[in-house]
Amino acid sequence: MSPIRSATIAALASAVVATTLTGCQFGGAEQDTSPIVIAADLELSGAAAPVGRAYQRALELKRDQLNSSGALNNRKIVLKVKDNRSDPAESLRNIVDLSSDSQVSAIIMGGCNECAVGAVGTINEKRIPTIALAASGAIARPAAERRFVFKLGPNAPDSAAALTTELRRNNIRKVGALFSDDDYGREGAAALRSELTKANITLREQRAKTTDTDVSQQIQQLTATKLDALVFWTPPEQATLAATSAQQTTFRGSLFFDAGAAGDLFLGAAARATERATLIFTQTMVIDDVIATTPAKAARRQWFQDYTARYGGYNGSSSFAADAIQLIADAELRAGGEAGKVNRTGIRDVLETSQMDGLSGPIRMTPDNHSGLMPQALTTLVARNGRWRLAG
Repeated sequence: MSPIRSATIAALASAVVATTLTGCQFGGAEQDTSPIVIAADLELSGAAAPVGRAYQRALELKRDQLNSSGALNNRKIVLKVKDNRSDPAESLRNIVDLSSDSQVSAIIMGGCNECAVGAVGTINEKRIPTIALAASGAIARPAAERRFVFKLGPNAPDSAAALTTELRRNNIRKVGALFSDDDYGREGAAALRSELTKANITLREQRAKTTDTDVSQQIQQLTATKLDALVFWTPPEQATLAATSAQQTTFRGSLFFDAGAAGDLFLGAAARATERATLIFTQTMVIDDVIATTPAKAARRQWFQDYTARYGGYNGSSSFAADAIQLIADAELRAGGEAGKVNRTGIRDVLETSQMDGLSGPIRMTPDNHSGLMPQALTTLVARNGRWRLAG
């Protein structure tokens, strides 16, 4: 079966599942053939550019799959992408511009925590449905004050709980942790501190700005005393920098990566430094290690293969972007309204009750919880021979 045909089947299956969950049926006197315009505010330059470009590639691939699938009732997705240059002020200007375009159904924001948190007020004021791919819980909480804002990605409490389970399983008693000095890092520090306290595991902490390109000093300070393990709760590039810095010290303990540190499947120059490191992340990163026993697993496997075939590698965060565009497309079709006119409030209402076995894992949105990735989506991965593999 050709990659294009198999991708079409996977995309169609995803759309059909989402439709079946709601019991909706499409059809009517007048068929709407207007484009579904989805805007994206991404970090395509600046410090966070590697992740932003991975999101853009994922959005473009998923758009092409959905447009060729026939599942959109003769409608086509059009992407409108703006570069926020990893700058919250530029991101906010983008949100204002994109929300002012009456053709835009919804916005997908990238991995910049400060960008998403800083835009919450404007998003609510403009009443533009927005799915952020950044990790900070403050983006989507409290849901009552963020009616038009949703989040898709790992949540700090879930990641902290999974990390602690692995640390206990490995009989680790003393841990050093490097946290990013941003909303997600501070949230993660509080969550991990709480979990480790309950497990009677001691913790030493250091911080790094998200723009830091050298974290050797923080690693040296952490490893100045005897530790059993290091935890890196930072963006992907900093996590690999930290692993390389740790290799250059006398530290010989275990390395653990939070879900926010997940990046490319292949570890490249950091392969030696990260060998046998543990990562908490979604199964999609290593779906080629998994037997496709369900339609959802088959769709994830196909997504992994299609992304790899097109781009020559795989980035773990790509599935979040693909799920975001799927959620918005489904919501657009289900929201109803006058043909050719965007029903943003209707899209928001549908998003708030969306349920989908997505490429990232099970996703459930509710009026009280706008952060949809379920804890069950996270699993344990291990670095072996320069790439991430399923643990066990």
